[in-house]
Amino acid sequence: MATSEMVDARPQKHSLTLHGHRTSVSLEAPFWRAFLKIAEAEGKTINGLAAEIDDARLGSSGLATAIRLYVLAWYQNRISPPDRIS
Repeated sequence: MATSEMVDARPQKHSLTLHGHRTSVSLEAPFWRAFLKIAEAEGKTINGLAAEIDDARLGSSGLATAIRLYVLAWYQNRISPPDRIS
């Protein structure tokens, strides 16, 4: 992360549409950019990927937290793919 990103790491609101309903999430710029890149890499729209994450989240965690965890896991899996059972 560039030093300039750490200086202004306040979350910013971003609008999404999940299953036809408008909502917003507050994410830091580096997480938002990573989320956009992941959606593109997976051939999905940002709204579609957000809806998938929303549908899969458990418990009382918010959508923004679920997106951050998804981004983290996606990049971790690229560095060290999970063990596969043959």
